[in-house]
Amino acid sequence: MADLSIDFAGIKSPNPFWLASAPPANTGEQVMRAFDAGWGGAVWKTLGDPIVNVSSRFGGVDLGTYKMMGFNNIELITDRSLETNLREIREVKKRYPKHAVIASLMTETKEDWRVLIQKCEDAGVDGLELNFGCPHGMCERGMGSSVGQEPKLLTEITSWTKEFAKTPVLVKLTPNTGDIVEAGQAAVHGGGDGISLINTIKSIIGVDLDRLVPLPRVGNASSNGGYCGPAVKPIALHLLAALARDEVAGRVPISGIGGIGNWKDAAEFIALGSTSVQVCTAVMHYGFRIVEDMIDGLSNYLDSRGMKSVNELRGRAIPGYQEWGDLDLSYKLLAKIDPKKCIGCQLCVTACNDGAHQCIFTGNEEKSRPPHAHTAGKAKPPSPFPIGLHAGNRVPWVDEPECVGCNLCALVCPVEGCITMEETPSGLPKETWNERVAAGRGKIPGGIHD
Repeated sequence: MADLSIDFAGIKSPNPFWLASAPPANTGEQVMRAFDAGWGGAVWKTLGDPIVNVSSRFGGVDLGTYKMMGFNNIELITDRSLETNLREIREVKKRYPKHAVIASLMTETKEDWRVLIQKCEDAGVDGLELNFGCPHGMCERGMGSSVGQEPKLLTEITSWTKEFAKTPVLVKLTPNTGDIVEAGQAAVHGGGDGISLINTIKSIIGVDLDRLVPLPRVGNASSNGGYCGPAVKPIALHLLAALARDEVAGRVPISGIGGIGNWKDAAEFIALGSTSVQVCTAVMHYGFRIVEDMIDGLSNYLDSRGMKSVNELRGRAIPGYQEWGDLDLSYKLLAKIDPKKCIGCQLCVTACNDGAHQCIFTGNEEKSRPPHAHTAGKAKPPSPFPIGLHAGNRVPWVDEPECVGCNLCALVCPVEGCITMEETPSGLPKETWNERVAAGRGKIPGGIHD
């Protein structure tokens, strides 16, 4: 079995799976149960001056029968005393010395940071995570994302913490900013030993149409909160990759956060540069035991790839993340429909004709459509499938000269393997858009410049 242990800027962990700083890491009892289930580390729910939370505080977006595809919260940092949290941290580290315990911190003045850091390190934490990402409640008080959105302030406060800290310092970044690379560089310039991202995305989850009040409702009002869950994973992967391939921000290890719920999600984050991955919403949805499948799945994947350690996977997908102008314009895919698997639902026909490039038809019936440049005046090819096959003339077929390989038909098809995207020679030399521009051929005939 592949070795899943990691070293995150000096923080040792038996595996890369950590609880994110959130309700699942709110108490020592929870963290100890998580470690028993198999989690390698936990980032304690943010410590600072305790606050009073509101009721209600959570909201969700469902997709069909899938609950909590997106999740929103207006909960703030810990509402328990610092002394209580520190006592429980000591107990956790005493019982689980080989697991990673990181304290998430948020406070205001330089002296406040000094005192808070000293108390947490005296309690035995393995590292510190600076919460510069909370998008609601705390940012209105000059903390949270209000720091993460100001690179100079982010650098300054990070440098304060490095004056006092004896343990590694992770800087948690907000996605609610114009340039994540600038924020990541600021964290490194301030001396941060690592970066964690993303924190939640500023959002309003919905509206109660009976009361005409935003959700989650607190009496007769609400507020914007932080969005997370499976829906934010694509955003998190992009911001992670942007930092991992940057010459400055990529110097330090990254803890990936955002929509991770299974081993495949974790493997994708690690392949794009994460050393550890943090999980919140999936635990709130399904409980601590999901880590068992995450460990087994990641181990089996690494074994199948011949990797002896999870560290061999880290960053392997970064070279494949390129700017659009560096992509191969000659690469060609065609949609192929398997008539034996087709159920005749014609979702692909509708999607292609209304939302894509008008190249999928059924039977031998003629479809009126605007002529394309290379087929103008030519007869449409006949259907390759005889009428009456399986679903009759409802079996779709692809007008291949018109197919641009966009993938939409395969995405909407409800039958696995019915529509595949297959590589086909384009007959064109390999060339990128940037190469075209460099050769003076960057303008398209008939474009706005002609």
